[in-house]
Amino acid sequence: MSFNNTEKPETSNLKMEYDELDLAQQSKQEEQLYRRPSPAPVDSDSTPVTPTTPKTWRERLSFLVSRKFITILLLGQLLALCITATTILTTKLTQSSDNAISIPTTQSFLNYLVLGIVYTGITFYKVGFRGWIEILRRRGLYYIVFAVIDVEGNYFMVKAYNYTSLLSAMLLDSWTIPCVVLLSVFVLRMRFLKLHYLGVLICLLGMGFLVWSDMIAGKDFPGSDYIKGDLFCILGATFYALSNVGQEFLVRQRPMYEVVGQLGFWGAIVNGIQLAILERHELATIHWTGEVVGYIIGFDIAMFLMYSVAPILLRLSSATFFNLSLLTSDFYGLLFGLFLFEAKINEVYPIAYVLIMIGIIVYNIREAPEPKFKPILQDKQPQEEGSEEKGVSGDNSTNV
Repeated sequence: MSFNNTEKPETSNLKMEYDELDLAQQSKQEEQLYRRPSPAPVDSDSTPVTPTTPKTWRERLSFLVSRKFITILLLGQLLALCITATTILTTKLTQSSDNAISIPTTQSFLNYLVLGIVYTGITFYKVGFRGWIEILRRRGLYYIVFAVIDVEGNYFMVKAYNYTSLLSAMLLDSWTIPCVVLLSVFVLRMRFLKLHYLGVLICLLGMGFLVWSDMIAGKDFPGSDYIKGDLFCILGATFYALSNVGQEFLVRQRPMYEVVGQLGFWGAIVNGIQLAILERHELATIHWTGEVVGYIIGFDIAMFLMYSVAPILLRLSSATFFNLSLLTSDFYGLLFGLFLFEAKINEVYPIAYVLIMIGIIVYNIREAPEPKFKPILQDKQPQEEGSEEKGVSGDNSTNV
């Protein structure tokens, strides 16, 4: 009897242990079966990141009627009209029968000088003289390189037209667009989609129709040294691409008045040195008239407007869209040429213009990708604990 009394508690305890084990396994299975979804990942700003659903084509096409697209489209065409104005006024200067003038470096020097005076003055008002000195000390080297690239791009492109044919210059000038795309991918860390590349190809196709129309019209004026002219054109187009991407790199990190002011300041110095070396004789022999002065002033007004608006477009869109928009300047030049130079239009020109505009629209069906490069020119600010440094994204509209 004593045996039964001692064995019964052990059996009972063992049974309780098995029951507890079964209960633990059952609760674990139920927990796995009815487990709640894990919370959404949280970024450094402690804002939950909700999963995004793919946009429909209707939602994507709605961007084409948005205020932002209309703004960048109008800005792009305004810049194309500025390019047209500079081309027409330069042509009027160089084609004068009794007083032909070719002083491209001098014309650019006046533009850089005015940009430097206006926007450096704004910089003084914003940050003071000490702040301006600090800009030179911390970022002066970047702006010097940017100014040299921009000045030389203008110089080589103008010089190219003196040696090569017009059609060769127009074709090689298009080299700027693929250069800008490549630089945007590798320097600005932008990820273009298939629609963006398709839009670029359609615009280049329109450019091909534009060259074809000039061939039909007999505008292929012969050149004196094709190899030299073509090399100058390729150099100029490459410098233009570097300048456009470099400007986008700068205006997405620094205020626009600072970028344009530094470009004008250093550009005037670099261009002034180049002017003293290359155009001393031309300046000494020019017969100054009211007409000549008017053309030069008009040229510099158009250039000033272009250099003032371009940073806004680069911040809202991209350097690629900027260059695609400028392709329509040849069509506008023809329209003005009908009245000023008795030019004739053929049936291919409208096709070229329509193709370029279609390419611009296709490029913007999907919004331009945002650059993801690491910012190196922004003012250092104390970071909150746990925050990480991020790449540049967005239009940075606070830095006007």
